[in-house]
Amino acid sequence: MGNIVLIDTSVYLNVLDVPGWNQDRTDILGEFKSRIENDDVFLLPMATIWETGGHIADLSTGGRRREFAEKFLVQMQQALEGQAPFRPTHFPDKNEFLSWLVQFPDYAMRNKSDEKPNEGVSLADMSMVMEWEKMCARHSMSVVEIWSLDTDLSGYKQEP
Repeated sequence: MGNIVLIDTSVYLNVLDVPGWNQDRTDILGEFKSRIENDDVFLLPMATIWETGGHIADLSTGGRRREFAEKFLVQMQQALEGQAPFRPTHFPDKNEFLSWLVQFPDYAMRNKSDEKPNEGVSLADMSMVMEWEKMCARHSMSVVEIWSLDTDLSGYKQEP
């Protein structure tokens, strides 16, 4: 088995080829192919799914929004049915989501990174880190990582 890879929005938008968010598509697809050959397991955290939908909704015309919303729908249906190279993480229940919300004020007041001292950690990024921590605990003998173009998330990698 390869690495366990949580796919961040910055990567998934390139895979989906969403205009304005796909500038790294060629590199991402090349790396995606290599990771598939490595037998990596790909997970789409709920934050990635929600944020991707938000970026699609921000496209400039209704036609483009519809085109990419339908493409997104097909990929999500395939992921839920096990027919895509990735699958969504579990959907948090009320108690788990509440525990994330309770922790959010502490994350929001932190600096996102040394390069972004005036920006806190968003609820979406925090939930991605929580998913990563859960995967690390479940798979302590595996590489577990967040695949992101954002430096503040790309550093999350557990080596066994």
